[in-house]
Amino acid sequence: MGRGKIEIRRIENSTNRQVTYSKRRTGILKKAKELTVLCDAEVSLIMFSSTGKLTDYISPNTTMKMFFDKYRKTSEYDIWQPHYQQMQENLKKLKEINTKLRRQIAQRVGGDLEDLNISELRGLEQHIDKALRIVSQRKYSLIHTQTETSKKKIKQLEEINSNLVHEYEQRIEEAYAYATTNDEAMSQVFAFRLEPNQHPLGGYALHDLRLA
Repeated sequence: MGRGKIEIRRIENSTNRQVTYSKRRTGILKKAKELTVLCDAEVSLIMFSSTGKLTDYISPNTTMKMFFDKYRKTSEYDIWQPHYQQMQENLKKLKEINTKLRRQIAQRVGGDLEDLNISELRGLEQHIDKALRIVSQRKYSLIHTQTETSKKKIKQLEEINSNLVHEYEQRIEEAYAYATTNDEAMSQVFAFRLEPNQHPLGGYALHDLRLA
């Protein structure tokens, strides 16, 4: 019993459509490879699924560019010309935009004003005033931020200085308390010792300074 004839129309169910595409894509790739081997044919295959996924095949020992160049020469149709024309049009538009932007920049620094009428000059003046206000706001915002940062740093330094002074005063008090409880030791911290001078004239002289 033969297979029933399938009506060729779009499969509405997306899941079934994707499954069918995957199965038939495998079959087409197999046929393309068989043609390359059995018939020594140069085969190029490009497919895109409904989700945009690319599947391609090119015969061994060749490239897609070589294949398209051969097709262009054989069919006498330059497949690159439309793409080249589109690139030229895009380049022209970009050049026009660049020229316009350069002129606007020149006008904002006071140049290229000869062709502007009163209305255009007023509009330019308004743009410059607006830009000036934005720059001023940014400047004052930056100054405020830097001032607040400096205040925080000064406060931190004052706290460090206060802590150091407090620590210094504590150590002075500790040293004074130690000194008052050790009067005898403190009285001998520095002492001058006088010894008879060996000079023939006799007398006394300062010999040395010693710590007790």
